Amino acid sequence: MGWKNYSLLSLVSGALTGHKHWQAAWRSPAPKRHYDVVIIGGGGHGLATAYYLAKEHGVTNVAVIEKGWIGGGNTGRNTTNVRSDYMFPESAALYDLALRLYEGMSKDVNFNIMLSQRGWVTLIHNHHQMESAYHKANWLRCNNVDGEIIDRETVQQMMPHLNLDANPRHPVLGAFLQRRGGTIRHDAVAWGYARAADRLGVDIIQNCEVKEFVKSGDKITEIITTQGKISCERVGMAVAGHSSVIAQQAGFSLPVTSRPLQAMVSEPVKPLLDHVVISPGTGVYINQTQKGELVMGGVLDLYHSYAQRGNFPTIEKVVTSAVEMFPIVGQLRLMRHWAGIVDIVPDSSPILGPTPVDNMFINCGWGTGGFKAIPAGGMLLAHSLGTGRTHPLAEKFGLDRFRSNRLIDEGAAAGIAH
Repeated sequence: MGWKNYSLLSLVSGALTGHKHWQAAWRSPAPKRHYDVVIIGGGGHGLATAYYLAKEHGVTNVAVIEKGWIGGGNTGRNTTNVRSDYMFPESAALYDLALRLYEGMSKDVNFNIMLSQRGWVTLIHNHHQMESAYHKANWLRCNNVDGEIIDRETVQQMMPHLNLDANPRHPVLGAFLQRRGGTIRHDAVAWGYARAADRLGVDIIQNCEVKEFVKSGDKITEIITTQGKISCERVGMAVAGHSSVIAQQAGFSLPVTSRPLQAMVSEPVKPLLDHVVISPGTGVYINQTQKGELVMGGVLDLYHSYAQRGNFPTIEKVVTSAVEMFPIVGQLRLMRHWAGIVDIVPDSSPILGPTPVDNMFINCGWGTGGFKAIPAGGMLLAHSLGTGRTHPLAEKFGLDRFRSNRLIDEGAAAGIAH
């Protein structure tokens, strides 16, 4: 019997037995008494940090502690979109690094993340947006990032079901296209980094919530968790919308507010949309999964909250805008909806590097762009934890910029949900 037939037989046999005899992809160890580094947060950013810390810096006595299950926060509660068409050179460098790492991630961690670079299309509805699109295209050229403007006829060819009637509420004059943008299977990102980090010796500890920090002077010496005390030399924090909560426990404050970002998915249908498309007029974006579901999302909820659930006003806005863009989907049923808790900062740019606690380093503030930034966020936090120094790409994104007023205002690129 050939190996391919044997593999298929093993797959079918495993499925019929409920995968009872499958080897676990990563270990589930009890926490050790001491680690060189403890990373708080078992989402994409935390797992990526652990992987790059072990791979690039040789630090393997590492624990990733997660209060729930890995990938159960924002990593599993987004719309899987990736792109790097940001305006400022500092931001462009971060997001393009992330996209380049994503492009090589399947090979790097030996796990198929199902990257689909189908193209990110931002519709242009008026002449002001067209002028802004040309301005953006010029910025991207200066940043060595790809992006182009396409005309209305090309948009129609790419998306024949898009509403291009003579008098729509939001007429389409053209679009801005980043061809390298697209989607990735979000679970695969978490699982790929988890398995790769585990194989390098990292302990991944789930259901382990931080309750308190024990400090000596300005350094954390122990972390008290629901699974006992853990001592460590350095601490990394990558907990997105809960960053201000953990920071408060550690004794400092962050300029972070937490708000729900909702999304929803329709029943599956035959392929009708090959690209990710967003309408700036409504702030609503749509893509179609490999299973045929239409994934839809919109702007942030207007209130602060830690609730991972949807609400009717946002669902109504997203659905009506989606139907306006693609009238053909008007009879589809919604299958489910959800919310992630995103970390919003005043300039819509991340916070990376040291904190007022000497041996604690942070990765937060990505807002609605957290998923697309996972590899870069992990690599840069790993550099801080492995060397004690801030990576050059992260230097402009330090917490101190809010005191010195050196903000990197990416509101134009990141102010809407994406």
